[in-house]
Amino acid sequence: MNAIQYEAPGSVEDAVALLAQANGEARVLAGGTDLLVQMRAGLVRPGLIVDVKKIFDMTLIAPDDGGFRIGAATCGERIGANNSLRAAWPGVVEAAKLIGSTQIQSRATIGGNLCNASPAADSVPAIIAAGGTCTVAGPDGRRDVAAGDIATGPGQTSLGKGEMVVDIRLPARPPRSGSAYLRFIPRTEMDIAVVGAGVCLSLDEGGVCTAARVTLGAVAPKVLVVEAAADALIGTPVDETALQALAAAASAACEPIDDIRGTVEFRTKVAGVLARRAAGIALERAGSN
Repeated sequence: MNAIQYEAPGSVEDAVALLAQANGEARVLAGGTDLLVQMRAGLVRPGLIVDVKKIFDMTLIAPDDGGFRIGAATCGERIGANNSLRAAWPGVVEAAKLIGSTQIQSRATIGGNLCNASPAADSVPAIIAAGGTCTVAGPDGRRDVAAGDIATGPGQTSLGKGEMVVDIRLPARPPRSGSAYLRFIPRTEMDIAVVGAGVCLSLDEGGVCTAARVTLGAVAPKVLVVEAAADALIGTPVDETALQALAAAASAACEPIDDIRGTVEFRTKVAGVLARRAAGIALERAGSN
């Protein structure tokens, strides 16, 4: 059995160089809460592990043009402790804080949750609903990628050889806007989402919805952006009729599978219920901003 090479570079450029020059499979270790489990189960055995926790820029939460830049190696505990981020984008913080136990929260990272490309990842629907984008660094430099374009399917990403996500950027929150994320799990905590729903919406001074974004996790091979559900809210005061239409559109968009965690029918129904509830929470928050 070949030995595994471990490296902990101090800069993004050094990390990219290691990944690009690797012979065979190379993996980025941000928190390791997915990678180490997969290795122990024999699902992956990379020849090179590049630990990015020592890269300062990848563990920061910093202001960014009115919004925020969250380093891809930033753990959930630090995200939850940032009062400014929580006030601006509560849906993203709520989602990040659902990843694992207290112990896991001190290790699991928002970038790892994104790049693991699980359809049931909690932070991803919330990031996409917030309009998040990513900085991807690679041998050819850096490029901006919409957060929703990172995962292409279960366990698969759009990242090329030598590329990695450096940070996730959230825009400035528009006035009178609110966000929320909800999930359903079989147990009360520390479980994988059977369905997740993220909603962001904005209101005008009269209380009419002017913009909305609705996302669903764990009901398709990757996170769904449900434009029909958003359209059901835009131009309305987000009343009962609009919420019913949103729920119907969310359920109609689902492409789930049957497994031990939930049936197609169950996931489809719950998606509409959660999207509606998340929209109600986002509405309340928008009204108070």
